[in-house]
Amino acid sequence: MQDFPICRRPPFCPNPDCDFHRTSVGWRFKKKGFYLRDVNPRRIQRYLCQRCGRSFSSQTFSTSYWLHRPDVLRILLRRILACSALRQIAPEFGVSHATILRQVDRLGRHCLLFHEQRRPRAPAEALVLDGFRSFESGQYWPFDANLVVGASHFVYGFNDAELRRGGTMKPAQKRKRAELEARYGRPDPQATRKAVQELLARLVPPDHAVDLWSDEHKAYPQALKRLSDRRLRHSTVGSKAARTARNPLFPVNLADLLLRHTGANHKRETIAFSKRRQGALYRVAIWTVWRNYMKSRSERRRDETPAQVLGITRRRLETRDVLGLRLFATRTELGGWLRTCYERRIPTRRLASIAVHALEYAF
Repeated sequence: MQDFPICRRPPFCPNPDCDFHRTSVGWRFKKKGFYLRDVNPRRIQRYLCQRCGRSFSSQTFSTSYWLHRPDVLRILLRRILACSALRQIAPEFGVSHATILRQVDRLGRHCLLFHEQRRPRAPAEALVLDGFRSFESGQYWPFDANLVVGASHFVYGFNDAELRRGGTMKPAQKRKRAELEARYGRPDPQATRKAVQELLARLVPPDHAVDLWSDEHKAYPQALKRLSDRRLRHSTVGSKAARTARNPLFPVNLADLLLRHTGANHKRETIAFSKRRQGALYRVAIWTVWRNYMKSRSERRRDETPAQVLGITRRRLETRDVLGLRLFATRTELGGWLRTCYERRIPTRRLASIAVHALEYAF
């Protein structure tokens, strides 16, 4: 059974170097045979761009492009959000956990592009900032996923900040932390300030005014001082304030709760933790699309999604809508941290090797 829609007419040339990659106005192409495959639809039409000479097929525009197991992708989106670990998902499809990991990475990149193409460029509501604490490779390597959430519960964006393990530690734990830092290096003490500065600069355009709420983290005012070209009216809420719906931080508090509830890799005590921060960020991207476009703001009332409240979509999106057509990074404005994350360049200090995503055709 074919779970992905077939592109009956190519919308643009898939060649990034072609003049008709970003626009189809005046574009001409012609059919160039077909090929057969074992799954439906068995006959795949091929085309030829008459401008650059690149040949391609209708499958080029499918999210299942270059997948040997296209049946996994659609179900995997829901499994990831059902707090399942990768090694638990793999036996269901009769594949290795490495196959599941690669498809989760693909989903994460797709969701990064999906959200970046649709998010508001100038927020028209109050924003709430917070750092969601998790860890990679073990509890000696914590990091924050910095979230910016609107009053509508729409998640505008996120990034990461590598942290040094803190809190109360036994003497043996302090010695182990010192040994690890001597071997792998110590995280940048300004990481949170730099990450928050990058995140707000990306989400709030210059000369735009917006109300910003946060807790009393000392790094946040330092980041805001470096964004003097934005009119950010910053207010803070103490940690002792009740975390109810009346708390101005409620949208991000609820986002933190949902993110930890839906991700096995974010539990306090778990063996399903993310081995690489990059993998955790791809899963945050999947969660962001689900939270914004697929899930109602209230589980009890089953009301509108945050995207519907902001007028971005007219209805609640289903998995088929999110995975409708393949998205091309070359047709999306990606820069800075977004480009680094998309290309799988977020480092994990304990693991020296980075398998950078630099495929020429697949996304």
